[in-house]
Amino acid sequence: MDIVFVEGLQIETVIGIYDWEREIRQRVVLDLELGTDIKHAAQTEEIDNTLNYKAVCDRLIEFVQESEFLLVETMAEEIASLLMREFSVSWLTLKLAKPDAIPAASAVGVKIERGERS
Repeated sequence: MDIVFVEGLQIETVIGIYDWEREIRQRVVLDLELGTDIKHAAQTEEIDNTLNYKAVCDRLIEFVQESEFLLVETMAEEIASLLMREFSVSWLTLKLAKPDAIPAASAVGVKIERGERS
């Protein structure tokens, strides 16, 4: 299995359980590892033969900006489902961080792995 990755994708969204969090937009940061096979793309040099990380990022920006989740756990699960469904990703890891949530910490959040790694 090959891995296409995205590090530090920053998106503004409504996220949080507190009333004040429902009234503002906060930054979340995504790190992704997406299992795929790049051999055919490498042989043909055709973007249609690979997992297009620009298309992935554009879709995630659109999805997260429009969302209003209470928990980072829910957001992470929904992002994983979207990637597996819309981009035919069979395996992924996702780190979802809220860097501004706890002033004494550089970031808090969740890291999940979904699917079968082959």
